[in-house]
Amino acid sequence: MMKVWVLFWWALALAGLASAAETETAVFAGGCFWCMEKPFDELRGVKSTQSGYMGGKTRNPTYEQVSAGGTGHAEVVEVVYDPAEVSFEQLLTVFWRNVDPFDGRGQFCDKGSQYRPAIFPRSAQQAALAQASLMAVEQQLGQSVAVTIETADTFYPAEQYHQNYYQRNPVRYKYYRYACGRDQRLREVWGEDVRGEKGQD
Repeated sequence: MMKVWVLFWWALALAGLASAAETETAVFAGGCFWCMEKPFDELRGVKSTQSGYMGGKTRNPTYEQVSAGGTGHAEVVEVVYDPAEVSFEQLLTVFWRNVDPFDGRGQFCDKGSQYRPAIFPRSAQQAALAQASLMAVEQQLGQSVAVTIETADTFYPAEQYHQNYYQRNPVRYKYYRYACGRDQRLREVWGEDVRGEKGQD
């Protein structure tokens, strides 16, 4: 009987390892990272999101350093997803519908390179798909976009008080979105298509 239980728990452990190995990560910058977590969290197949920093030269940057604009990092969201449930192309659709693709100086009321819109591919396949999506969006909108495709380097998680901000501080989060003009501008750019894969506030 003991041998059966040992085999059972061993099988569960292997299943957990297999499940973890089947996930992939994607990294997107779309201005304030608070606002980029929610649309990805609502997408079936996304296992987790985490706010952080990428694309700069300072090791272990703090929010104060990044927000001051001197480190070169962008505020990003790292998305862990199951490619068997959701494709990278679907993640790209959500990304595009949640950014102003024409503003390379920042996003909405937040200006500076730390708020630039960017895609950080984690593989050659992601890079190719990102480039194809960029070209498709330019064709759809009829003009060039300011979104960049950048080399993914070290992801630095943001401080804990930034994680899942929209869940822990819903009133402040909604006020920030409104005051920043985020949803208004998204509707101007994308019209009825603004909702992406799963909707928006």
